[in-house]
Amino acid sequence: MGLLEWLMPPSIFNVSQTRLLDDEQGAQLEPQFRPALLVVDMQEDFCPPNGSLAVAGGRSITPLINTLLTSPLLVLRVATKDWHPPNHISFASNHQHSSPETSTCCPESIGTPAIPFVSTTTIHNPHNPSESYTTRLWPPHCIAGSPGAALIPELDVSKIDKILEKGTDPRVEMYSAFYDPFVSPRVSDSGLADMLREAKVTHVYVVGLAADYCVWNTAMDAHKEGFETVVVEEATRAVDEEAWRGVKERLVAQGKEGGKGVRVVSWQGEEVGWLFPGGLTPKGAGVGGEDVVEEKI
Repeated sequence: MGLLEWLMPPSIFNVSQTRLLDDEQGAQLEPQFRPALLVVDMQEDFCPPNGSLAVAGGRSITPLINTLLTSPLLVLRVATKDWHPPNHISFASNHQHSSPETSTCCPESIGTPAIPFVSTTTIHNPHNPSESYTTRLWPPHCIAGSPGAALIPELDVSKIDKILEKGTDPRVEMYSAFYDPFVSPRVSDSGLADMLREAKVTHVYVVGLAADYCVWNTAMDAHKEGFETVVVEEATRAVDEEAWRGVKERLVAQGKEGGKGVRVVSWQGEEVGWLFPGGLTPKGAGVGGEDVVEEKI
């Protein structure tokens, strides 16, 4: 199944409708727009200048994220953190090129340490070896309790309702804030889907790092769980900009053909505007740099 086929269920943003419910006290109206903000992995190791896996421009998106956190309509604000043990399976330092099958990138390197960003490994479900996937290997990053695993100080954590730690099981990768890629059976589940449902969330906004990995996988799983989902483009950055651009182009093409799914939206778009009924007033020169955007009072 391709990426786009995974994003097919209908997705229609609608902020004006309400739904009539029955409870013990009688009928009541429940708003159809109960948004949550997921702030993905805004950690030191993913940000310049010193992060071991720094994403270009990663720190610069913080003012926009902090502005989103001030929305009076958000019912839940969640920040996630990679929180890996030192022996995590995604670290190249924990692998060697042992055979032609595991050294497809560079077969001449058999017996030598794996290479971050270049080498890959096949991960098998520890409970079902027949289920597997291949993933890129990374430098050690966001090791639990290390300075690199800390949320960056520019992020306004005082407005965060819950911080989730993910990637804690050394046996599996976990790009998504919801769960690992395995399904038969699942290995690690953060409980995020239940948290969103308990808060009666209807719409999920996803921002943070990195667009083409943890942000996108989190958005896909939010949509799969039945939430209307968008990624705010200016409030994220990608490891591989070219690959990210290709994903967005395919989504645009799918939308023109009537397909529905996760949408990448602009800071100036109506979806962000719905979070601020009073409107937004820019303060500074532009979106996505060191400028601040304030809500109108």
